[in-house]
Amino acid sequence: MTSPHPSRARISIVGAGPGGLTCARILQRHGIRATVHDRDARPEARDQGGSLDLHADNGQIALREAGLLERFFELARPEGQEMRRLDPSGALTFHRMPEPGELFKPEIDRGQLRGMLLDSLHPGTVRWGRGVERVSGPARGPRRLHFSDGSTTEADLVIGADGAFSRVRPAVSPATPGYSGVSFLEAWFSDVDRRHPEIAELVGRGGAHAADGERALFAQRNSGDRIRVYIVQRVPADWIAARGLRRDDTAGIRGLLLERFAHWSPRLRRMITDNEGAYVDRPILALPVPHVWEHSPTVTLLGDAAHLMPPLGVGVNLAMLDACELALALARAATVDDAVRAYGTTMLPRSTETAKMLEGAAAHLLEAEGPGPDEDVPQ
Repeated sequence: MTSPHPSRARISIVGAGPGGLTCARILQRHGIRATVHDRDARPEARDQGGSLDLHADNGQIALREAGLLERFFELARPEGQEMRRLDPSGALTFHRMPEPGELFKPEIDRGQLRGMLLDSLHPGTVRWGRGVERVSGPARGPRRLHFSDGSTTEADLVIGADGAFSRVRPAVSPATPGYSGVSFLEAWFSDVDRRHPEIAELVGRGGAHAADGERALFAQRNSGDRIRVYIVQRVPADWIAARGLRRDDTAGIRGLLLERFAHWSPRLRRMITDNEGAYVDRPILALPVPHVWEHSPTVTLLGDAAHLMPPLGVGVNLAMLDACELALALARAATVDDAVRAYGTTMLPRSTETAKMLEGAAAHLLEAEGPGPDEDVPQ
């Protein structure tokens, strides 16, 4: 099959996260059609996660190309760049406040970012309830997407933006994510200034981190007077089940955590005891380093599907930069094949370099020195 011009190609993007939606938006700005398929039944089907910092040298570049940078700054929280470091007693050991007008990496809720991108797309661009199970067809195309409801569709280019457990990735790579040895347990707090004033005071308007070498707490202010806390531990992936507990056994897990954080300040332990609802278990996974694959003219990957790394502030930024570069390559190339090849020559070396820098770095969150003033923090 001859590779078509991008303007005549059937382009399917799998995954309606920030990367997939950014790619679709920039393609549409250049007159190229794309369809986004997502497993969720509707945009509000599940919680979209916490706060993200979008950097001026990658995520904001993508938003500029998408024509959404001004809208981003309307929604973003520059005050979220505040960073505090505490010791286990609760004493403040480091405090960084953003300068007036500083916009290098302001925060935005993941749900707000996704909503902004969805609102920018042509109606009908995203097909909800379309979970891709696998991709088949010859390397030269056309490719066939097989959905969980038994239906199929053909595409001249499939873009896997479907995250850690990508169903598109096997079409180009046998790699699967592995456990890093570090796990996050997420806890939520709402109406914090009124209901949890002590936690609100500890965290400030941005993020606060405390660690003792084996365990850590990272708390992050979200919009709407909410805070998310990530309880970080070096544990086996099945640590909850190994203690005979279920993931929804909030009281049992809380009791275990209080044992492990017994020597910490009662003020900090409120981040463990006062959460609303169940904890969310998030074992930290990563793809092998380097993760590269043979060029395919009909399938490519972006974001976590391509280079899953520890959540240290780069994930969404790299996904959006990937999306931007791929969309611009398609807008400028004579064929889809040429565009995918050009994209790979920049994305793969960049992602390999970053992945090597971050390999094993999730454990850095456990160190008493913690994330420094110029380092990123969990997303």
